[in-house]
Amino acid sequence: MTAMHGRNLSRPAAGALALLLTAALSGAGAVSAAAAGGNTVELPVLRTKLTGNAGCTEGSGRQATAVPWEQVSLQLGRAWQFASGSGVKVGVVDTGVSTSAPALKGRVTAVGGAGKDCVGHGTFVAGLIAAQSDKGVKFAGVARRSAIVAVRGTDERGVATPGRVASGIEAAVGAGAEVVTVSAAFPSDTAALSSAVRLAAKKDVLLVAAAVPDSPTGGVGQEVPARDYYPAASDGVLSVLDVDVKGERPTGAYTTGSAQLAAPGDGVVGIGPSKNGHYIGSGASLAAGYVAGAAALVRSAHPELTAAQTAELLRSSAYPDAVPRVDPYAAVTAVLASASTTAKAPAGPAADKESAAPVRMPEDRAAGPLRRAMWPTLAGVAVVVTVAWLAVIIPRGRRTGWRPSARRP
Repeated sequence: MTAMHGRNLSRPAAGALALLLTAALSGAGAVSAAAAGGNTVELPVLRTKLTGNAGCTEGSGRQATAVPWEQVSLQLGRAWQFASGSGVKVGVVDTGVSTSAPALKGRVTAVGGAGKDCVGHGTFVAGLIAAQSDKGVKFAGVARRSAIVAVRGTDERGVATPGRVASGIEAAVGAGAEVVTVSAAFPSDTAALSSAVRLAAKKDVLLVAAAVPDSPTGGVGQEVPARDYYPAASDGVLSVLDVDVKGERPTGAYTTGSAQLAAPGDGVVGIGPSKNGHYIGSGASLAAGYVAGAAALVRSAHPELTAAQTAELLRSSAYPDAVPRVDPYAAVTAVLASASTTAKAPAGPAADKESAAPVRMPEDRAAGPLRRAMWPTLAGVAVVVTVAWLAVIIPRGRRTGWRPSARRP
């Protein structure tokens, strides 16, 4: 069964959130985001790669102190009552993850030289997954007590290749990650990528990947036909699309018909490689980071579940839409009814194709009293309706002698 939850935001929150919508389309060096007291702050825009002679990304000196719209949309405050991601390692295959980022202090294990992030994109994604909140700042990662395994899927300038990404996946699996997020999306599969995906399945590691490439600043510029991208389209990989504050795809973004989940990814707040400030970014790679964080929450709350079962739980508990939107709270609080008997089922493509285990929500103990409280109200409404009906019918019956009214020609 699919869990459905209300998505209405408070008026102050909705007003602040609308300020973030222009991030993906802006060519400026900064974009407005919400700050405390209903004010706004200009945040620098996240880069996906470094071009020309551009220097390394530095830490931002500006902070978004209000609760970001994406945290409200994902109901993270409710999900954190049940899970924090503690004990789960999440691999980030990207531009590296800076071990100097204060919000990730002490929780980044870097493979090779991945502890330095010249571009800043990998650190931003890792922050969406695991950042701790700073004093006076409401932003935090989805699984804020999880640990990060940093591996490079790009060169130092942010250029990704299938070979680098495949090696990054294998390195993250070898380092003990239970969830791995991949930011790159390639138009064709390769033997190396396929091999890395199979290794993750064999080791019971859940792969989450951007369903499409991140669009260049200002949009793609022309309509691009929908197609599959890899490794997201591979069997056993959870593919993710980005949506904005309205739950819609950004204008001019790449498209695909094979995405399994959607998550916030257009105009979202995140951390930089140093300092306590924030950047603002857009793209399916960021949405994949959110889903990876949700997977870490599930795996910390339900360690008995396999990677395939975790993926199925995230899909079956998602908010219904054209592409179902991930719902961390529903996923964490839902229970796979047959988990005790299927927890040792094989992970990977074969397991994903088996019949999905039914999902049930924990019993709502308030439902019974609420229904009982409603009966007097409903009875009162019925009395009012009956009295009003009699007030019309009785006088009319007396006038006609209780005979049917003659039909008019």
